[in-house]
Amino acid sequence: MVRPSQLIHPAREPAPVRAAATVLLLRDTPAGIEVLMTRRSATASFAPGAYVFPGGHIDAADEAAKRIATRRATQSRAQRTQAIAAIREAFEELGVLLAHHADGRPVLAEDIAAMDRDATAGTGFADQCAARGLVLASDQVFTFAHWITDRDLPKRFDVPFLVARMPEGQVPTADESEQFEPSWVRPADALARHAAGNFFMIFPTVRTLQRMAAYATVDAVLAACAPGGNGGTAEAPLWTSCPRAGLLKGEDVRYMESDSPYGELALVCPDGQVVHALDWQSEQPVALLKNVQRLTAPNPSAMTGPGTNTYIVGDADTGYLVIDPGPNDFDHIGRLWRITRGDIRMIVCTHSHADHSPGAAPLQALCKTNKPPILGLPSAPTARATARFTPERSLENGERLALTGTTAAGEPVGHTLRVIHTPGHAANHLCLMLEEDGLLFSGDHILNGSTTVIDPPDGDMTAYLDSLDTLDVACATGGVEFILPAHGYVIGFARNAIAQLKAHRLKREAKIAAAMQRLPEGTPEQWLPLAYDDVPERMWPVAARSLAAHVARIQQQQQQAGTR
Repeated sequence: MVRPSQLIHPAREPAPVRAAATVLLLRDTPAGIEVLMTRRSATASFAPGAYVFPGGHIDAADEAAKRIATRRATQSRAQRTQAIAAIREAFEELGVLLAHHADGRPVLAEDIAAMDRDATAGTGFADQCAARGLVLASDQVFTFAHWITDRDLPKRFDVPFLVARMPEGQVPTADESEQFEPSWVRPADALARHAAGNFFMIFPTVRTLQRMAAYATVDAVLAACAPGGNGGTAEAPLWTSCPRAGLLKGEDVRYMESDSPYGELALVCPDGQVVHALDWQSEQPVALLKNVQRLTAPNPSAMTGPGTNTYIVGDADTGYLVIDPGPNDFDHIGRLWRITRGDIRMIVCTHSHADHSPGAAPLQALCKTNKPPILGLPSAPTARATARFTPERSLENGERLALTGTTAAGEPVGHTLRVIHTPGHAANHLCLMLEEDGLLFSGDHILNGSTTVIDPPDGDMTAYLDSLDTLDVACATGGVEFILPAHGYVIGFARNAIAQLKAHRLKREAKIAAAMQRLPEGTPEQWLPLAYDDVPERMWPVAARSLAAHVARIQQQQQQAGTR
């Protein structure tokens, strides 16, 4: 866990969340699914003027209304209460009632017309339904998603986004106070109109519709929400998200947990402050913590993404350790020297590749007062000629590199990096763990936004996968929550990221094995299109290198199995 003393921004308490529920009423059409949306009042305190789904607060009376509500066997009591709240809100705002008579007859328009949509406070809604012998069809309402309002907003809600089929024969009519202009719209059309600027929606609505657009029928949506539909054995939302916001070109942009900037925003602004710029640039260092800065080298490409990240660990009291000084770029090296004011105590290269280690010697040469040692692991004989590297001292696995000092107030301060040998991407690859703050500097072993190329013979897929296991154990024992890669933003949920990366590699390996089985006399060139059919063809020359690593691993496993 990051030390509070190293956080850049003062702690703040996000606004408390209030329980609410919303429902996507769906219908099938020849053109695909349509969802019922309405426009919120321009004077609403939350999302004014936005197109939304009907919904609102969950009240105590919603729980009490269970006496007239149905519940399916796999539906939790909390889910039933959420469904009741959504049914009530749909009735209040749109005059749509998900209910039926006790004998199973559907609710008719005249039943709804006889009810008072303004008299639903407290037990009013349940009382009206009970007086007419109506049963709420809460068992026909399913959980699609779960959203928690962003930490930076003044009003926050904990909201299940529910789905239900629109009852036949009912016509939505807005209450003209909270909601206006009820309209049926295909998810793709709503998204297109939003992008064009004439159908304003807030972030959770947009993301929900993006997922909804993948379904062809209402039945398909409901099946996905049923037990087993989302890969589990119990009913659960397809996803849960509490978004975070950062700045791109000075504008607020929001992200889900699955989006690449999310982990960086969680590290830098844990309480949801919208102050962190996400624009990639190479002129200025990016402060991630008080003791960690990132300077991205000006070498963007298809292989390096926005560029190679050089990390500067330490502070003015302890001096600095530079991780991966990058290519031998005059401006980049000069910036590193100026950022540290030349007080560099150590230079560590995670591996020998040309975008990581060549800057070490020039950076060392600039440090006239204290010549920092260049540390790492020497390149193996299998390394390409362009990736040769010999450190001044080889680092032992488990070795600790310590920066220590004393603050102006006389308090001791320190930053300790533990070395973890991680062969795989390169034979001499290593990672570093900042022990006091639970951060993993992953070099090229784990990247954000792409997978690492494993290029034999210096790259080895079995070693790479084993090293992922090593890092997972290190994260578990060291309380690591964030991974700082050599390319891309900071990665959050460290152990989940490692597990997903390993699963991705093994899934790819299974496709390669299937291609080899399909064409047993084939060549790597013939297996490549079958195994990487989901990758743009322009990237196949790069993918061919990792394919070779997988093939070598598969063949080795086959040989070992044959000798048993």
